[in-house]
Amino acid sequence: MASQAASAFNGNMKKAVAGLRCINLDGLRWKVFDAKGQVLGRLASQISTVIQGKDKPTYAPNRDDGDMCIVLNAKDICVTGRKLTDKVYHWHTGYVGHLKERTLKDQMVKDPTEVIRKAVLRMLPKNKLRDDRDRKLRIFPGSEHPFGDRPLEPYVMPPRKVREMRPRTRRAMVRAQKKAEQQQQDANDPRKGRKKDTRELVASSYSSLFGLMKAVE
Repeated sequence: MASQAASAFNGNMKKAVAGLRCINLDGLRWKVFDAKGQVLGRLASQISTVIQGKDKPTYAPNRDDGDMCIVLNAKDICVTGRKLTDKVYHWHTGYVGHLKERTLKDQMVKDPTEVIRKAVLRMLPKNKLRDDRDRKLRIFPGSEHPFGDRPLEPYVMPPRKVREMRPRTRRAMVRAQKKAEQQQQDANDPRKGRKKDTRELVASSYSSLFGLMKAVE
């Protein structure tokens, strides 16, 4: 069964199974996260919760009781706002003046798995358990993975809680809606059109009268 799952996987097998020997897999659950259409930060927060074991009643901050996390479809992750162009990753090569940077859009083209990995690792506490928890995170750009022989459990993301609209924004939307309705009513009412035509005629007559007075002077 393991050989069949490995043969169906077309990615980098060495990278996919690296470090599994260092993990005690007895009693661990295999959670599968589908990143397609998910917001990056919200998905990373749920992964960090599972990978630390905070969803278990036996959680302790000094023990590594987290479960294995398999993330699929990393290339279809979503971000809000203008983070694709505004979010920039910085790193230094160690040489003088070699400060490198790369936008989130370029990183998604180069390696989308690193985007999720960085987001999850930066949510974990920086202690001795961080490397062990990092080994339990397996991210794949597509829907294929070599762990088909494991007892996989799909993880159901909690419903997104949309923040209530701020009062100032709500009032602005109500005013804009009332203004649009009033303009539509004025366009449909023939009386409004007649009044507008009479006003234009009066204004044009006054302008012509003033022109004649200036000509006489």
